[in-house]
Amino acid sequence: MSPRRTDRLRPLSVLSHLGVMVAVAAVMGLLVAGLALPFAAVTGLSTRSVADGMDALPTNLSAAPLAQRTVIVGKDGAVLATLYDQNRVNVSLSKVSPLMRKAIVAIEDYRFYQHGALDLRGTLRAFVTNQAGSGTTQGGSSITQQMVKMTLVNQAKTRAGRLAAVADTYQRKIRELRYAIAFEDKYSKDWILQRYLNIAYFGDGAYGIEAAAQHYFSKSASRLDLREAALLAGLVKNPTGYNPTIHPGAAKARRDVVITRMAQLNVVSQSEARAAERSGLGLHVRAVGNGCVSSAAPFFCDYAIQYLLADKNLGSTTEDRRRLLYNGGLTIKTTVDLRFQRAADASVSRHVHPTDQAIGGLAMVEPGTGDVRALAQSRPMGGDSKKGETYLNYVVPHTYGDSNGFQAGSTFKVFVLASAISQGIPLSTTINAPQTVSVPPTSLRTCHGHLLGATNWTVQNSTGTGTFNLYTGTQQSVNTFYAQLEERTGLCEPVKLAREMGVTVPDRDVVGPFTLGVTDTDPLTMAGVYATFAARGRFCQPRPVTAVLNSAGKTIEDYPPQCRQLLRSDVADAINDILKGVQTGNGFGASAGLALNQESAGKTGTINDNMAVWFDGYTPNLAASAMIAGANKLGHHITLNGQTIGGVTIVGAHGSTTAGPVWGDAMKAIEGYLPNATFHRPDPTTIKGQSVVVPSLYGQSPQSAAAALRTAGFSPVIGPTVDSGNTAGTVAYLSPGSGSQAPSGTTVTIYVSDGTPYVAPKPQQAKPKPAKQKPANRQPANQKGGQQKGGKQKPPRGHRP
Repeated sequence: MSPRRTDRLRPLSVLSHLGVMVAVAAVMGLLVAGLALPFAAVTGLSTRSVADGMDALPTNLSAAPLAQRTVIVGKDGAVLATLYDQNRVNVSLSKVSPLMRKAIVAIEDYRFYQHGALDLRGTLRAFVTNQAGSGTTQGGSSITQQMVKMTLVNQAKTRAGRLAAVADTYQRKIRELRYAIAFEDKYSKDWILQRYLNIAYFGDGAYGIEAAAQHYFSKSASRLDLREAALLAGLVKNPTGYNPTIHPGAAKARRDVVITRMAQLNVVSQSEARAAERSGLGLHVRAVGNGCVSSAAPFFCDYAIQYLLADKNLGSTTEDRRRLLYNGGLTIKTTVDLRFQRAADASVSRHVHPTDQAIGGLAMVEPGTGDVRALAQSRPMGGDSKKGETYLNYVVPHTYGDSNGFQAGSTFKVFVLASAISQGIPLSTTINAPQTVSVPPTSLRTCHGHLLGATNWTVQNSTGTGTFNLYTGTQQSVNTFYAQLEERTGLCEPVKLAREMGVTVPDRDVVGPFTLGVTDTDPLTMAGVYATFAARGRFCQPRPVTAVLNSAGKTIEDYPPQCRQLLRSDVADAINDILKGVQTGNGFGASAGLALNQESAGKTGTINDNMAVWFDGYTPNLAASAMIAGANKLGHHITLNGQTIGGVTIVGAHGSTTAGPVWGDAMKAIEGYLPNATFHRPDPTTIKGQSVVVPSLYGQSPQSAAAALRTAGFSPVIGPTVDSGNTAGTVAYLSPGSGSQAPSGTTVTIYVSDGTPYVAPKPQQAKPKPAKQKPANRQPANQKGGQQKGGKQKPPRGHRP
C-alpha cells in the first residue's frame, strides 16, 4: 500500500490553519486535567495563543523502524534461539485477520476511517461520559494520537524522555496532536493502523499483533478468529490488568465488551457475538525464549552471537552490533547440524556429569568448509553453580568464550610431524628412543635464530622405548622420539604452522616441550586443526554463521568459507596414512573400541599429572575433538586420577580410554549421516619412506618396468641378465620381490631374462663338469625375495620360471 494519503482530502487543505488550531484549542480545554476543567480557565491562555503555540511545534516526527526479534536458525532451518529487546514481528496490514482490524477499530476508535487526526465527536462524547460518571473512564484519543504516543515512548532514548512521553500535561497532548496532524497529512489510514497494530504492547512481553497472536494462541495474526481478535483488541487498554494468563476473569469480561461493541456497530451479527461470548478464552500459550539458555545448542548459539558481535561490518561499536542483533529482526543462518549436536550432547553428558570435578567438551568441524557442526560441554548454560551451570564456554577460543582453555598434550605432535614430512624426512626414518633423553638448548632455535634457554630439556616416555619410525613413533606417541624429531625439524616451522591453523601460541611456549602440547587451547580450535589434515592440507577458519538476513529477507552480510592451502596435499595424505594406524590393529584408538565402520584417523593427548586428556579424530568428512579436563568448582586445574567422572572412578586417565569414548560414542551415532569416503594414498614419488607394495612386472620390458617402479615411488635399477623362460630382454624378476612391502624411495633391481630356461645340472660323475653359476635366493617377478649377484644368473634348483 502507498503510505501517502489518497482516500480523502487532507484536513489542512480543507480548513484554514487558524481554524483548525481554534477548534483544537477549544477541544483541548476538555482534555486537560482528566477532561474535567476547561483549558482556558486553568491556563489563562486564549485559543489564539494555543494556536500560535502549536504553530511553533515541530511537525516532523520520524517513524523509526520498530524493534523486532532476531531468529537464529540451524543448518536445516530449525529455530535455535530468538534474540530481542522487544518481542515483536512486524507484519503488513494484509497479514492481519480482518476481524482483528475491525475489533481494534471498534473498541479504540470506531470512526477512525471517517475523521482526521482529532475525532471531535469522540472527544466530546468522552467528556460527557466522564463528567456523568464523575471521573475519567473513557479516553478521547484517536488511534492516530495513540500511535503517536506509542512512537514517542518507543523512540525515547532516556528515562526522562519516556516519562515526558506519558506525562499528564496539556503540553504533551498538544504535541501529540500536532504530530498526529502531520502523520494524517503524510500517511494513509491503513499505514497508520498497520503501525499501531505493530507498535502496541499486548502484555506478557508481546509487542505487536503478530507476536501477541503467536504467544497467546500459537498462530499467526492472519488466522485470528472473533474471540481471539476481541481478546487481543481489549488488551491494548490495559495489558497488565487484562492479561489472560494472570487475570482470566478480567480478560474475558474485557473481551466480551469488545464483542458487544462489534455487534453494536454491526461488524458481527448478534448470533456470532453471543456464540463468541459463551466460549472460553481458547488460550494456547507459547513462550518465546530470549537468548541461548533454552536453545537446543546453547553454547553453539552463544558462540555464534559472540562471533557476530566481533564483526565490525555489522556496526562500528559493540553496542551498535548488539542493538542490530537484538532489535533488527534478523535471520541468522548458522552451520550447526542438530543431528550432530544431539549426538555430541548425549555423549558428553553420558561421560561427564555437570557437577563432576571435570569439564568435558566436544567440537565438530567439517573439513573443507570450516563449518562448525556441533559444540557440547558437560556444564550446562545457566547461573546455578550448585547444579554445575556456567556461562563460560569451554569449547571455543578465549575471544568467544572467556575460558583460557587447557593444555593439549601430545595432540600437538602433529605440527612437528607435518613439518618433518614437509622437509622431506622419510617416513621410514628410524630414531632410537630410550626412556629418557636430554635435549640441549643449542639444538633448538626460534624463528629468529635465538637460542632457547640455558639448560637441557629432559624428556621421559610413558609409552615404551625402542627404535621407532614416523609411523610407529606417532602411533605409540613416543615422547623421546618426538623430542629428537623436533631437533631435526626445528621449532620455527611447527610453531608457525600451529599459529596458521588458529592456535594461539604465546612466545613463552616456543620451547622444546611445544611438541608435547604445553599450550592452552580448546576443542574447537583442535577440531579445526585436524580437519585440515582431513581436507588434504586445506585449512578453513571455523565458522558458525553463513549469512545474516534483514527483516525483509535480504542478505546484509555473507560469511563464505575462509580457506587456504597450508600443507601440500601429499604431506596431509601422509599424516592421514600415519594416523589411520591409531584406529586400526593395535593402535590406541582401536584398542579402546573407537574404530568406526568407515575409515578414520586420530591422535591421543595427555598432559602432566593427567590433568587433561584429549582425543582428536576424524574421517574424510568430519573432524571432532574431545577433551576432559580436571577442574574443581573454583575453576582450578586438578588431576583426573582418582576423580569420579560420569559415575566412574578414574584410576589413570588416558586420551584413548577417558576422552576417546566421548569422541567414539558421538561419531558412531552420526557416521551413518556421513558419506563413506576414504583417505588418499600418499604420493610415493614425493613422500619418501612410506610402506609401498612392490608391483608385479613379470614379462614387461625393463624400460616400462622402470617407469612403473618410479610411479610407485621406488628407484629402479636395471640389473644383470639371468636364466629365465621369459622372452629374452623382458623382466625375469625384481628384488625386493613383487608383492613384498618396502619403503618408498627404496632401490629395486630389475633382473632381465636371457630367454633361456634354467636347466638343472646333471648328477656329478667321476669327473664332474662345471655348472653354470646360479643366483642366490632368486625368484620370478611375481614372488617374494631375490638378491642381485651380478653377471648371468640361473634360478635355484627345481624352479621353473
